[in-house]
Amino acid sequence: MGIIEHRRLIILGAGPAGLSAAIYAARAELKPLVITGMVLYGQVTLTNTIENYPGFPKGIGGIELGQLFEEQAKVFGTEFAYDEIQSVDLSARPFTLTTYSGSYTADALILAMGSRHKKLNVPGEEAFVGRGVSYCGTCDGWFTKDKNIHVVGGGDSALEEALFLTRFARSVTIIHRRDALRAGAILENRARNHPKIHFLFDSVVKEIRGQEVVEELIVENVKTGEVSQVPSQGVFVFIGHTPNTQTFIGQLELTPAGTIRIDEFMETSQKGVFAAGEIADSHFRQVITSAGMGAAAAISATHYLESL
Repeated sequence: MGIIEHRRLIILGAGPAGLSAAIYAARAELKPLVITGMVLYGQVTLTNTIENYPGFPKGIGGIELGQLFEEQAKVFGTEFAYDEIQSVDLSARPFTLTTYSGSYTADALILAMGSRHKKLNVPGEEAFVGRGVSYCGTCDGWFTKDKNIHVVGGGDSALEEALFLTRFARSVTIIHRRDALRAGAILENRARNHPKIHFLFDSVVKEIRGQEVVEELIVENVKTGEVSQVPSQGVFVFIGHTPNTQTFIGQLELTPAGTIRIDEFMETSQKGVFAAGEIADSHFRQVITSAGMGAAAAISATHYLESL
């Protein structure tokens, strides 16, 4: 284990929330350290084109936007540790953090570790990951070329990915457990008017089957109870997210949704610990709201550190 290094402020996570926090904290001359975790730039990397982030009227790729955030944070003096957190101890000050390559102490923390994709948790799902089951259309879209595939979910992410996958697939069928979509009106209109997109409402996937790759889905109608075998050459799952709070269970107060509870200043139940982005937001979950929360958390952390 490496020697303990002390920092005034450490930011956990390098998505829009963490990187926005880094920009603001670095401009306040706090010399923040960002511990990135395994997924650099966060969930934004899974979006092929972001059309609703201000300043990019023609849209921008998720990875490209993340790279610009990182570049801007570095301009003002942010340091990066491309490492993953193993444990965080909030019981004593300064706080102690352990990563795979070393340990740190910090006077203040900003938690911006985001969330991860929820899984269907049905037979066959784990077995066929990488062989027809995916959680990222941008990553795996090319492999659906000329195939008949399915997308599970009814929100913005599901429809964005379904529309993206029409570039490759022969047909895309959206499976949703309700009879109405949760996505925004513009996305819904695009999807409903796309000749390659079809819908299977009031339905849930109960099992994923195949030999070497996905070949069929067992689908149940939630209203009639009817079970059917649906041929499929790939299934993409977008049914929501689980906040990455496992490190803080028993250390910080959580909401019923499982996110970290924060006040209007982004402060958690522990003084000096702030949270921003999807780890603390189960409602909006947009790049711009995560970035705004990150900026607010950095401003609050700056005031906190000045008060010590």
